[in-house]
Parts: sequence; structure tokens; C-alpha cells
Amino acid sequence: MKINLDFNIKDDTIHEFKKVMLPDIEIDTLNVKTLEENKDIISLELSSGENSFIFTLKNYSDKMVDQKIVMIKAGLLKLFKKVYPWGALMGVRPTKLVRRFLIMGYSYEEIDEILDKLYFAFPKKRKLLIDVVKKESLYLNDKAVNMYIGIPYCPTRCKYCSFASYEINSKLGKFYGEFVETLLEEIKLTGEMLKGKNCRIESLYMGGGTPSILTEKDLKRVIDAVYKNINLEHLKEFTFEAGREDTLNLEKLQILKDEGVDRISLNPQSFNEGVLKELNRNFDRKHFDEIFKEIKKLGFIVNMDLILGLPGESVEDILRTLNEVRKYEIDNLTIHALAIKNGSKLVRDKYKITAIENERIEAEIEKLTEEMNLKPYYLYRQKNSLDWGENVGYSLEGKESIFNIEMIEENQSTIALGGGAISKKVEMIDETRASIVRYINPKDPYMYICEMKDRMKQKEELFNF
Repeated sequence: MKINLDFNIKDDTIHEFKKVMLPDIEIDTLNVKTLEENKDIISLELSSGENSFIFTLKNYSDKMVDQKIVMIKAGLLKLFKKVYPWGALMGVRPTKLVRRFLIMGYSYEEIDEILDKLYFAFPKKRKLLIDVVKKESLYLNDKAVNMYIGIPYCPTRCKYCSFASYEINSKLGKFYGEFVETLLEEIKLTGEMLKGKNCRIESLYMGGGTPSILTEKDLKRVIDAVYKNINLEHLKEFTFEAGREDTLNLEKLQILKDEGVDRISLNPQSFNEGVLKELNRNFDRKHFDEIFKEIKKLGFIVNMDLILGLPGESVEDILRTLNEVRKYEIDNLTIHALAIKNGSKLVRDKYKITAIENERIEAEIEKLTEEMNLKPYYLYRQKNSLDWGENVGYSLEGKESIFNIEMIEENQSTIALGGGAISKKVEMIDETRASIVRYINPKDPYMYICEMKDRMKQKEELFNF
């Protein structure tokens, strides 16, 4: 696509926007002409072949340096009559844009106007976005850090999964014992690295994989090592990803309670057992219900994850799953749109997402969350997902996950241990921009065992608090 402009732009992201948002449109030449530009308005004419569109908008460029670039991108949608619920908002973290506008001095009313008039986002999406940002603002703290511990083993590997996850009964499963010993050593070395440093850890998350694949003995050893070696005096929450009911028993739950874990994720993903079986995910509804009752009895804050649009599921199947959620007294509900991710078996199988009736599903989610008094508190989007929708976390008032908020907003540095764990060093460049440097532990348990000490040396250089 050739672009003819009568002004210079520094940031040429228009080709990427066209590739993602208009993949089926052939554009030979795009012409952009400035019809008027003054302190009050900017008016651009976009044309390509027989198509033309005049985009006239209030001038926000006293605070927004890229307004004309955004107008070209959004104008392309109008030029070729493309309508998306999120409009021209292409990013994974649209909340970051809203927060940036707030720092620039815009009010929520002005931001809503910009999302409407400049980005063409639908009213419900704008409200969702602004509601989430308002809730996040109660928790964000860039003076603190968070910690993540990754356990890269699962009982089986689900076909849609792209995370650091290896089946415990696979060839790499024989390294389980060495992995645990190496993780214990990494925890000790991390404690030494942080000793005397200004490091306020406010949230701790054990994920994976499936952390509850750990034996009872190893589960206690790992958490004990964290308390022994890491300063957790500022800790506000400790979350354990116990997503698979087939890895849980009463003894493990009691260990978690005794060790100070206060939040547990128990994730059915769907209540359609046939679909889950086809996706290589074990699910026993009776055992799930027994475990859920024990989790509530022990007083954990409990989150439940769902994935909408799994292969083989109809709209009616999804609506039935949403209705089943009503039977559980949950504190958090996270609803994901199925995304086809590199590294998953669905990619290797060349699975293609098919469109579904989003209106019925969204209406049911709205009804369900209102009935259960769950409010949205974080969101993000993923490419190659069901209608490129959004993943939303809902919560009872006061039960929001700090870790989830901080991870999505990339507002805090992350100290990450274990297989496939991603450390992040976040440093602000100015009020609206941050420098983020990532450092990734090997996913493969054997490689993690071999390389942990060398990787620790590099992490010490990264985290110079």
C-alpha cells in the first residue's frame, strides 16, 4: 500500500493497522489530504480508488501528538465500511491508552468523547474500559513489585494451551524432582539478591502450568522456602493457580491455607465435559464440586476462569456453562475469548475460529455478573481470538486481584522464578511512557535446571533496586 500525504509523520504504523484491521482489503494507494487544520478542528480527506471519506474532528493536538495518525487509521475503517465494537482500538491493553489520556489532563468525559469520535468504539466498550480504569486506579502502585513463581508441569496439556507446560508423565516429567530442587535454590538466591534492597513485594502468584501438580511435601517445601528467604512484610495477597481439579485434594488445600495463601483459582474453562475431554483436559464435575466446597469452607477468595468459543461448543453450550456458574459462590470470574496462540496444538492442527452470536453471549454475561454482583476490574485483548474480543476479570467489591491488575497494566516490575517465568523491569521514562525490559527463564524443565545459576547472574544485573 502506497500512502500519499501532504504532511510528515514520525510514526508510520498505518501499514500494520491495515494488515491487522483490514486484512481482506486490497489497497493500492491511499491518499490523505488536509482540508483544514486550526486550533479548533482538523479535517482530513482520505481516498482510495472510488472510495473517499472526510474525517473532521475537534483538535486535541495540544495534548495528543499523534491525532492525525489515529485519524488516518480510524478513517480507513470508515473508508472501507468496516465496523468493529472496539473501533480502531487495536492494542492488547486499551486501558493504558485511557490512563495516558488521564495523565495528559483529560477528564473521563473527554476521554469517552475521544474514544467515540476518534476511535469509533461502541458505547458498551467505552463504558467497560473507563469502568475498569477507575477501579484499577484504586490499586495501582508503581513503588512496589510483584513476584511470580512458575511450575511448568500439568497432568495433561490442553490443546489450546501455549503456556510453559509439560505433561508430568512425559519424558520431561522425569526431571520433576530436580526441577523442585533447582527452584528451591533459585528462591534462596533470589532472597540473597534482594537482601538490603528497597523491594516492596505486594503480591505473590504461583502459576504455571499447574502448581497444584506439586506433591504435598514439595508444595510445603516451596512455600516455606519463599517465606524463609524472601521479605514478604509488605505482601497484600498470595494467589495460587489451582486451575485443575484433578490435581487437588483436601491435604493440599489445608497446606495452602496453613501457608498463608488467600486466593485460589479453580478453573473449569467450560462445564461441557465432552468438549473438555476432546481438548485433552480431565474434568470430573463431582470432584470439582467437592473441592469447591472445601475451598469455600477454608475461607479462600476463589476465582473461576472460563474460555468462550472452545472447539465443538455451540452458543447454547456457552450459555449453559454461564448458567452453571450461578451455582457457585465465587469472588472473581475471569471470562476469556478463545485465542489461537503459537505453541498450542490448535495452531498445529490449523484450527480456525468460527464466528458465534456474540450478542446473546454478551447479554448473558451482563445479566450473570449483575446477578452475582461482580464488577469488571481488569481487561486485555488478544489477537487471533474469538471476534478479537476482550478478556475481562470481574470481582466482588474489595476482592480484586492486585497481581492481575499490575501485570496487565505493566505498572510494576515482576521478579519471576521457575520454568518459563518472565521477569520485567519497569522504569518510567516520563509521565506517560515506561521502559520495560523482560528476562525469560527457560520453559523446558531440563534447560531451566541447567541454566538457572547463569540466568540468576543476569537477573541480578536487571534488578538493581
